[in-house]
Amino acid sequence: MSQQNEQRRNFVKKSALLGLAGIAAPHLGFATNDTKENIAPTLLIERPKVIFFDVNETLLDLNAMRESVGNALGKRNDLLSLWFTTMLQYSLVDTVARQYHDFGIVGVAALQMVASNNGITISKDEATEAILTPLRSLPAHPEVRSSLENLKKAGYTLVSFTNSSNIGVKTQFENSGLIDLFEERLSVEDIGKFKPHADAYDWAARKMGVKPQECLLVAAHGWDIAGALWANWRAAFISRPGAQLYPLAPSPELNESNLKLISDKLIALK
Repeated sequence: MSQQNEQRRNFVKKSALLGLAGIAAPHLGFATNDTKENIAPTLLIERPKVIFFDVNETLLDLNAMRESVGNALGKRNDLLSLWFTTMLQYSLVDTVARQYHDFGIVGVAALQMVASNNGITISKDEATEAILTPLRSLPAHPEVRSSLENLKKAGYTLVSFTNSSNIGVKTQFENSGLIDLFEERLSVEDIGKFKPHADAYDWAARKMGVKPQECLLVAAHGWDIAGALWANWRAAFISRPGAQLYPLAPSPELNESNLKLISDKLIALK
């Protein structure tokens, strides 16, 4: 059992003695996990040393890219989720096979595969235009910049951590006006293994000179949250529309609908 889990369990035991265990988590807005492996509430008890942020959908609004990809698929919007899961699937095929391709390139290949399986013809150039052009200029979600500014003012170290390429995320942050808010921009391109491989989280923690339990990932993807928690990180989930946590993974400490609600709770920690 990790030291962090031991601390949490001790906290819950003490709360139970005071008659608080049943009300602490829901009253404070913390997530709980009813699985057999972790029946105790997961409680936000101390400041993380570094907050890592996923980028696409977590910070940046993907609607423009969804529209572009949907148009490329003949306005078959029902195929959008299939395209994204195919892209994620083949990024992990690369990782387990000790290969690496830029995430955008994997996305282009996945779009061609989904199109072909549904009788739609898309050239490589058309698929590239549908994905990479809107991806470079995605706007931030409305609450993101002010939330990041408040976290920075509160003394937090902010680091972006993405499956996108180094040049890709730099361009995205320049175009979305977020480039000045992060101490570091980390891309799995530098390790050649996509999240949620545990090695990616281990590498990011080493890169920032902190222990895994001193890291907190903010993400809007259940698979990313699960990967971070299983790598002994802490996590906060942004439940953007359509996003779901993985029921077989531990629960994150925070589960909120936007970054402002998460940042407010993190800033309240002493």
